[in-house]
Amino acid sequence: MAEERYDVVIVGAGPVGLTLSTCLQRWGYRIKHIDNRPEPTLTGRADGIQPRSLDLLRNMGLKRKIMAFEPAKVYEVAFWDPNSKGIHRTGTWASCPKFIDARYPFTTLLHQGLIERVFIEDVEKHGGHIQRPWTITGFENDGKDPSYPVEVSLAHMDGTLSETVRARYLFSGEGARSFVRDRLGVKIHHKDPIAHVWGVMDGVVRTNFPDIKMKCTIHSDAGSIMVIPREDNMVRLYIQIASSTDSDWNPRKTATAEEVQQRAKNILKPYSISWDRVEWFSVYPIGQGIAERYTLDERVFMGGDVCHTHSPKAGQGMNTAFLDAVNLAWKIHHVESGFAPRSILSTYESERKLIAESLLDFDAKYAKLFSSRIPSAGEVAGAASNEPEENDFIKTFKASCEFTSGYGVAYNPNTINWGPEHPVQHRLFLQYPEGTNLRTGRILTPATVTRVVDANVVHLEQQIPMNGAYRMYVFGGEPAKTKTALQDLATHMSNRTSFYSIFSYLDKSLDRYHELNNPHTNFITICTIFNSPRSKIFIQEMLPEVFARYRDHVYADDVWDQRVPDAKAAAHAKMGLDEETGGVVIVRPDGYVGCVVKLEQGTGTCEALDKYFSVLTGKRLGEERATL
Repeated sequence: MAEERYDVVIVGAGPVGLTLSTCLQRWGYRIKHIDNRPEPTLTGRADGIQPRSLDLLRNMGLKRKIMAFEPAKVYEVAFWDPNSKGIHRTGTWASCPKFIDARYPFTTLLHQGLIERVFIEDVEKHGGHIQRPWTITGFENDGKDPSYPVEVSLAHMDGTLSETVRARYLFSGEGARSFVRDRLGVKIHHKDPIAHVWGVMDGVVRTNFPDIKMKCTIHSDAGSIMVIPREDNMVRLYIQIASSTDSDWNPRKTATAEEVQQRAKNILKPYSISWDRVEWFSVYPIGQGIAERYTLDERVFMGGDVCHTHSPKAGQGMNTAFLDAVNLAWKIHHVESGFAPRSILSTYESERKLIAESLLDFDAKYAKLFSSRIPSAGEVAGAASNEPEENDFIKTFKASCEFTSGYGVAYNPNTINWGPEHPVQHRLFLQYPEGTNLRTGRILTPATVTRVVDANVVHLEQQIPMNGAYRMYVFGGEPAKTKTALQDLATHMSNRTSFYSIFSYLDKSLDRYHELNNPHTNFITICTIFNSPRSKIFIQEMLPEVFARYRDHVYADDVWDQRVPDAKAAAHAKMGLDEETGGVVIVRPDGYVGCVVKLEQGTGTCEALDKYFSVLTGKRLGEERATL
């Protein structure tokens, strides 16, 4: 009997496996997805969704379902430090400050199981399912079937059933103890020896501590706590149990729930606390590790906690997992759709490992400061001044807001993210900071515009859903000034060897009238934004057919923005593009800027785009081919 064939076998249904599964299932791939737990996470575990991840979930159409669970939202963090009575509040700070241009300037807190449930429903809606409790028992990239080179052996956890399947790819999202990683012989580098042991407790409490509904960092002479509000009137406390500076230090030290509660009571003095119920309790040492490799052959991949472990207090684990998965999903999709050569898969490890390394550096600094004892007011000389001196912990916290919110993620220049060293150069590529405010490898700046067809005021960066396609934003400046430039761009894009035409649908007989995002090709979606009031934009008259076809993606840049108060066209201004002459921004399928090109009359703009996409697609684009 021939073995079953799948595009991807995914092991592990935590955040990373589920995000990958959701994307690929929606884009029509055949997925085998197993998990060794009999059911999804019931309590506890990861809980923080950062602002950037909310953007991503909204772009996937899942944010509303997550918000339906009424999670806690953290807008501010309060800092408490020791004083003669016990502890006192020394200040508060926004968790996502105003200098970060975020749509959702808060952290959302909800237990991992509820988040998993939203993804699982979506996978099932698109015809997939999670097979439980099953585990992986072996795999080999033996190449016996060139199209499905990986053989994967799976078994039911009770040992009664087993099966062997073939796949194009195998993905391990198994968590920190990974069979796949061990079998590949990939080592985890531990940054530092384990230096702290923490207890974590979710429950419903009674307390007169005034900031129990806030995120707090509390340092007292009796130890340290982090307070995290949760859904359903719960609160999570992270309580330090042991530190390598203790005289009886033992990294395997544990504690009972009662001991941890007593510790919390001592730290919170002069305030009192008691528990009505405890939903989840766990003790864990904080170790930091990063995998040497995320793949050896670009057929067997790993992501999430398999590749990086760190302290949970910065709330980054699940968020990093989401972004690992989305980064890999679109690249597999582009290779398997024939849009990109296999070499694009090498950018998964180089991009995501860099982010994990930055995360670990940040996390080590954060955990060390969090665990170090801050001197009480009486011990600090000159403590008479009313303005408390900012301690290192608060300084580090403030400096790290951009990183923790997810907006600090920056991929380095490579084949996808254009830069001065890119294999193709053209005079019309615009570079930060001279030609544009946008940096390649960073998220597209949010902007609010008016949709022309129905006068809805919308968030431009959210208008194209996560459909696996590149996004092309044509900032059309003032229509009277750019009419010829737009016409020229459209003419050259219509050339059958252009980046736009090369992947157009072969089957032209299908009626795609109601297809809003991909009427012409699955490779790219186009938005046009004019510096003009909505009432003065007439799509059919003012736009060449190529752009007019995306009628639901034509926008008026006529909404005032406090960040650029003097701009007539705020979206143009925020991107750093000329308000009269505009420009073209290419955004990767995962929302990061790929390149920015000047819009001008003639062949130049399309030429620059053809060159950029030639590298990404491995095809010679824009050249007229001799026909026999």
